[in-house]
Amino acid sequence: MFNLSAVRSEFPALAREHAGRPLIFFDAPGGTQVTRRCLDYIVEYLTRHNANTHGAFITAQESDALIEAAHEAAADLLNAERKEEIVFGQNMTSLTFALSRSIGRTLREGDEIILTRLDHDANFSPWRLMAEERGARVHVVDIHPEDCTLVMEDFARYLNARTRLVAVGYVSNAVGTINPVKQIAAVAHAVGAWVFVDAVAAAPHLPIDVRDLGADFLVCSTYKFWGPHQGILYGKYDLLDRLPAYKVRPADDRPPHKFETGTQSHENQAGLLGVIEYLEWLAAQADVAPEPNANLRSPRAAEIHRAMYAVRTYETGLVSYLIECVTAIPGVRFFGIRERMDQRVPTIAIRYKDEHPRATAERLARHGICVWDGNYYAINLTERLGVEDGGGLVRIGLTHYNTREEVDRLLDVLAQ
Repeated sequence: MFNLSAVRSEFPALAREHAGRPLIFFDAPGGTQVTRRCLDYIVEYLTRHNANTHGAFITAQESDALIEAAHEAAADLLNAERKEEIVFGQNMTSLTFALSRSIGRTLREGDEIILTRLDHDANFSPWRLMAEERGARVHVVDIHPEDCTLVMEDFARYLNARTRLVAVGYVSNAVGTINPVKQIAAVAHAVGAWVFVDAVAAAPHLPIDVRDLGADFLVCSTYKFWGPHQGILYGKYDLLDRLPAYKVRPADDRPPHKFETGTQSHENQAGLLGVIEYLEWLAAQADVAPEPNANLRSPRAAEIHRAMYAVRTYETGLVSYLIECVTAIPGVRFFGIRERMDQRVPTIAIRYKDEHPRATAERLARHGICVWDGNYYAINLTERLGVEDGGGLVRIGLTHYNTREEVDRLLDVLAQ
């Protein structure tokens, strides 16, 4: 798919050692390591162009140009219709809470929303709290515990003429399930509901095309895909234009800036440009390519799509090997999809014998292997699986800079 050694050289953190051996980063779902290009862009901005916006002087004008370039780059990343459909913010959670307040002002008592038990709580609690304030009814789609997939029949059961919003994750941050978002959006739109998609756990692994998905709103975070801490919200322009925004005066009344409250993190927007440049570089290295897509908005969008297709192809082989081997270890209890690799990303969740997940994570950490334990804010899921009171799960999350040799080290330690 690509030259893995060249890819790894793009991430300075991968050179770090622990106890005389390379440190292994299997903590990607909580935040990936950062590309060298991202770091270069951040340093360049802060050392040469740092200023607030809309000034008459050169650094303010350079900052304005960078902000516009970052919106254009994010539009290419998500294949938005226009750059004005991109809203930057502190993180996905903050953006979702802010948007929930705006959407809440359009609801009436008796309206309904649909959430899922598989989601990160940042795509659950904002909508639940908004519904409580507005007198709306909440329905929660259940899961099949045996493979952690959504009970699709619940959507048909809950959707009706009073449904105003369906909030669903593209990918489970805890167990890696890919949800059929395009199908969900189609049935939601059939009853006139808006669709809000949490793509935080999808963006590091899948090409994202908001127009093909049918998302009305979609959120992701750059620190999950090799960049800095920053949230990105996509919204269809006409919806962003119509929704009321909580903002100070005399802030811009037009999207996206009416939703970008306060001074933004310009250096992190510069870092996003470095991530996009990295993906263009990765596309040039890739020896696999998706089918041509005439609906992509620009040549750069096509290059990003090609890079993410290569990432997806490589990661599918790696996680398939990991699942085959880890489920063969006596005492490992596996949660999620085992065989349908087209329906999952390389994030897996396990428990080892009767060992507390924190103890497993600590044991791996002593060998220089970074994994997460707990519920990762997917608390509805861990409660449904019956593991919340017992410490949750051990989450092993791969990304495209990980190697088979690293997986083998993990397997060796687990089996000891």
